[in-house]
Amino acid sequence: MKRLFPAPWLSLALWLLWLVLNLSMSPGNLLLGAILGLCAPLMMRKLRPRPVRIRRPGVIFRLLLLVGRDVIVSNLAVAWGVLNAGRRAPRSQFIKVPLDLRDANGLAALSIICTVVPGTVWSELALDRSILLLHVFDLGDESQFIQHFKATYERPLMEIFE
Repeated sequence: MKRLFPAPWLSLALWLLWLVLNLSMSPGNLLLGAILGLCAPLMMRKLRPRPVRIRRPGVIFRLLLLVGRDVIVSNLAVAWGVLNAGRRAPRSQFIKVPLDLRDANGLAALSIICTVVPGTVWSELALDRSILLLHVFDLGDESQFIQHFKATYERPLMEIFE
């Protein structure tokens, strides 16, 4: 059954979405929606992420607090850097962060964190997942930034996912 319906809730949602978007319950639309609901999850089966195994759920709360703190501090730092750009230009730079985290779900969470925290942009991940190219808006000490990044984000994600 799982081979025919890899994601039964997704199939149902696609079928209902088809009917709602077409504003019709005609037999043709019922059939087309059912075909879409059956075929789309089958074709996209290989793109579905692996199941998530959370090893230490208590660490999630601590990570959320750390990310929340960094979002507030980074927002203020970026705003200050933009307002004072005439006096002192920000030291924007690409840096390579060596990664120990290899879990796909952990890396996805890390990419979301990099997106949420102002002043950092996830630019590229090496094919072997060992190095992350990160753009930093205003970089002071590169080694200190890498240590903070690894301690604040990577280690808790490794505790959660690996």
